[in-house]
Amino acid sequence: MVKYLTPFKILALVNVAAVLLQAVTAGQLLSGGGKALHGMGAGGVHAAGLLLLIVGVLVWRPGRGPGRPALASLAVLLLGFVQSATGGSGATALHVPLGMTIMGLSVWLAVWAFTPSRSARTVSP
Repeated sequence: MVKYLTPFKILALVNVAAVLLQAVTAGQLLSGGGKALHGMGAGGVHAAGLLLLIVGVLVWRPGRGPGRPALASLAVLLLGFVQSATGGSGATALHVPLGMTIMGLSVWLAVWAFTPSRSARTVSP
């Protein structure tokens, strides 16, 4: 698990930053700007979510770590696609709560990754 934990930490932070950028550009949409940045940012959220999922699976399977971070990463990725679809269709009643859910899961993943007890729970190879 230790072998994959550092990349997971980095990607968890990148994911939180990507989702936070989306929240900022969503706020700009309310004042009439930021549409292009918000649309491009969706691709960044998808890419970060996919990479986080890949490393989350590596933490879980070969790394012998818990599976919850991999499942939460999968949820972030899948919800991101659903959110993009709802945003593109103008369904803000679903788009905004999905964004909040994605942010919550992303922050949970980062907190999990940086909890000091992670390195104490490793299994020797």
